[in-house]
Parts: sequence; structure tokens; C-alpha cells
Amino acid sequence: MNATSLMIGIFTGAIGAGYFMYGKRQAKFVPLIAGMLLCVYPYFVDGVLWLVLVGVALMAAPFLIDF
Repeated sequence: MNATSLMIGIFTGAIGAGYFMYGKRQAKFVPLIAGMLLCVYPYFVDGVLWLVLVGVALMAAPFLIDF
């Protein structure tokens, strides 16, 4: 793990915590799941490019998927 991966993990974890809290308070399923995945996925994804691509996809999911 290098410094870039660490910073991306911290950033996506913070965004994920915000999505999680929003989804829980508003009783919305997609932001809740996206928030949980944003907090966890940096542990399983290797490589800066994949970290960014998966992170952007998960951050956009609540706006693109409307339940």
C-alpha cells in the first residue's frame, strides 16, 4: 500500500460514511449500500486506477439508481 492508495481509501471512506448516514436517516436503500461499499472496498481492490474507477462508480450510484 502506498500513500496514494491510503489517501484514496481515507477519502472514499469519509464519503461512504456520509452516504451511509444519509441513507440511514432518509431510509433510502441505495445510498446506504453505496456508503457501506465505499467504506469497505479499498481493502479488497488493488491498484490506484481500480480504486478510482470503483470509487467513482459507487459515488455515482445513488444518483443514477433511483428506488
